[in-house]
Amino acid sequence: MPGGKGDTPYRVEALGKQHDRSGFTCGSEPLDTYLGAQAGQDARKRVAVTFVLCEGESNAVVGFYTLSAVSVDIGAWPEDVAKKLPRYPVVPATLLGRLAIDRQLQGRGAGEYLLMDALHRSLQASRQVASVAVVVDAKDSRAVGFYKRYDFTSLADPPMRLFLPMSVIEKLFS
Repeated sequence: MPGGKGDTPYRVEALGKQHDRSGFTCGSEPLDTYLGAQAGQDARKRVAVTFVLCEGESNAVVGFYTLSAVSVDIGAWPEDVAKKLPRYPVVPATLLGRLAIDRQLQGRGAGEYLLMDALHRSLQASRQVASVAVVVDAKDSRAVGFYKRYDFTSLADPPMRLFLPMSVIEKLFS
């Protein structure tokens, strides 16, 4: 479990004033700009919470993700999933809105580490505030491939929106 065993040089924590975001660059201008200019505002307005990845004792941000609540129309779920859900017009889920790793760490397991932290945090939160799945909006086909390696499945609409049921996440951490 991320952050639980001390077997990694990383730590993940909620974005704070102590974190240095100035050197972060992931190769996606919208994600870089979000971290530098918008993430703090979203946290203050309770729109999304940003969690940052730091190495060792450094406060330099080398990765981040955001979590927020989202409602998903019942018609967006694949039929085999929808038939197991209550027939409400919308169903609560957790949105993993952004996930980015600094270029220096890309391809070295930091993305998986952050994803596992996000899934574990979402599972814990779902015990307090209902959520049937973690939902992601993949920015491109490469991101779709990343999430599909972890068993995320596409929603019926839109096709770049994927989900992982909370029941699967619970088994992952049991």
